[in-house]
This record gives sequence, C-alpha cells and structure tokens, in this order.
Amino acid sequence: MRILTLALLLSIGFSTSGSAAEPLKGLIITGGCCHDYENQKRIIAEGLSQRMNITWDFVHEGGTGRDHKISVYSKPGWAKKYDLIVHNECFGGVTDPEFVKSIADAHFEGVPAIFIHCALHSYRNSGSADAWRELIGVTSRSHEGKRALNVEKLEDHPVMTDFPKEWKTPNGELYKIEKVWSNCIPLAKAYGEDTKKDHPVIWLNKFGKANVFGTSLGHHNETMNNDVWLGLVSRGALFVTGHLDENGNPEKGYEGTGIKPIVIGDPKPKADPKFSEKKK
Repeated sequence: MRILTLALLLSIGFSTSGSAAEPLKGLIITGGCCHDYENQKRIIAEGLSQRMNITWDFVHEGGTGRDHKISVYSKPGWAKKYDLIVHNECFGGVTDPEFVKSIADAHFEGVPAIFIHCALHSYRNSGSADAWRELIGVTSRSHEGKRALNVEKLEDHPVMTDFPKEWKTPNGELYKIEKVWSNCIPLAKAYGEDTKKDHPVIWLNKFGKANVFGTSLGHHNETMNNDVWLGLVSRGALFVTGHLDENGNPEKGYEGTGIKPIVIGDPKPKADPKFSEKKK
C-alpha cells in the first residue's frame, strides 16, 4: 500500500504529450573532486539526448576541489527556466547552511531533479545537510571499496523497463545508505561486501512538488557509458518530467535522436607493424 501510495504521489502533475513536442530544457551541474567530470558531462548529455527529446545547458565549476560553491545556486530563480536539473557534483567540503538549504528550496517548488553518485556526498558536513538529503531521498556519508557490483531489481516500475533482473556493473563504488527518507521508493539494491548488508542504489523520491530520480551508480566512466545505465537514467529523466509511458517508453514527441556509441577520450594511435619493425 505504501509503495502504491507513493507511486501515485510521484505521478501527480504528470501530463501526456501531443504529436509534437518542444525539446525539454535540461541543466547539468557538475564539478569537484574524485571523478572524470569532463567526460561524464558528455556521456550524460549525449546519452540522454539519444534517448529523449532534450537540450542542455552546463555549469561545470570548482576544478577538483571539495569546497567550491556553484555560482548558479546564488542566482534568484536559477532553476525555474529548466524542466530538469541533473546534479553530478562532488563538493563535500561546502558547509554554509543557508547556501545548501537554498538549493533544496529551489527544487521544493517543483523543478524535477536527478542525483548521481557523489551528489549524495556533497554538502554532507553542512548544518543543512538533511534538507539536501531529504531532497535526494537517501542519506549517505561514506562508501565501500571500489569493485564491480551485483545490482538486483526490486520493483517492476516503468523506470526499470529493460533493466535486467540482475546487473553486474563494469566497475563500482557502493555508497552506504544510512537512511531512506519517507517519500523515497527504492527500485534496486546491491550487497555490500564491507558492510555485509544491502544498500539501495536506484530510487524515486518526492520532495515538495518536485519529482526526483537518484542513483549512486556512476563513479566510473565505463559504468556510465553503458546502455543499461544510460537507458535507466533516461527513463528516470522522462518519468520525473512526466513523459514516460506505462511501458517505459518516451511519450510521442519525446523520443531521442537514436542510440549510437559515445567515444570518449583521445583515441590511442596504433602503430602499423610494417613501419615499426626494426631494420636489419
């Protein structure tokens, strides 16, 4: 009953599209320590655009530090012009409680959000950390060692369409989930070898008027740049913006450009053997 009730809450305000649709407008916020955000913002933007009708703006700041305050968060009404905000940032050193609470307040009025991996650990030492965590839907302060994860599906929800019953990630870093907030619906879990317990790794949340999708999966590029991960996050994006049908497909007018490989990094040249042989 709880799951059905929360699912109904998450669907409130969702609308169907007509035969044509203007592209959704998305904002990717990224930067900070410990991850390859330059390539990850490309994987996310291109991967989701291939699977849904959306265009992107980017805010990439803070270098590889932990204590940078993303500048856009201090601008009045910064979130209102977007249909979706993707948080893929890692700023665990920011402690300003008013600054952190203002981010949550911006979503509370209804702007949908996606939270990826280290966004869960951002702002964790702030006096307003719980406002951020309630927005995300889970509380996490630490992670286990880096290793591939066996992800188990928990719910047959449209967001989980085409997600395998079990998925062994190419690589991984399991976040320890200490609390699941009351409006959060876990959709998948993974077992922690260090903690000897299961932890949610995919979920939906409701925060005020905002619909939220979250996943702690995504430390490594090879996990993100994978059809399972990109398909999952795209369906999450379509769901929270109200454009995923009951079969897990984009509503008419919200289809993407078509799936193709995303090649990241500079290609490594291969020597032609006929020029690399030692002269006799």
